[in-house]
Amino acid sequence: MAQQVLEVKIASPKGIIYQGQALAVSSKNSQGNFDILPLHANFITLIKEVPLVVLDTNKKKQTFNPKLAIIYVGDNKVNIYTEIDSLQIPK
Repeated sequence: MAQQVLEVKIASPKGIIYQGQALAVSSKNSQGNFDILPLHANFITLIKEVPLVVLDTNKKKQTFNPKLAIIYVGDNKVNIYTEIDSLQIPK
């Protein structure tokens, strides 16, 4: 059986910042730490000035640091919306 993955997209008004498959997305909202895994229930949240970690299919962590972002999860897709000026893109 093939490994389940998430489709992750980080977008801004100026375009796509990141797009790819992932094993998990992790961050922290006002209720505490959370992990989004494949087949996650529908979910929407706001994150503010906390790291956003995408664990890609090679098990490499990619960390983004948005000042503010909205995360929406549905149908095994994670859509993250932020202003490009508020995101520090990893090197």
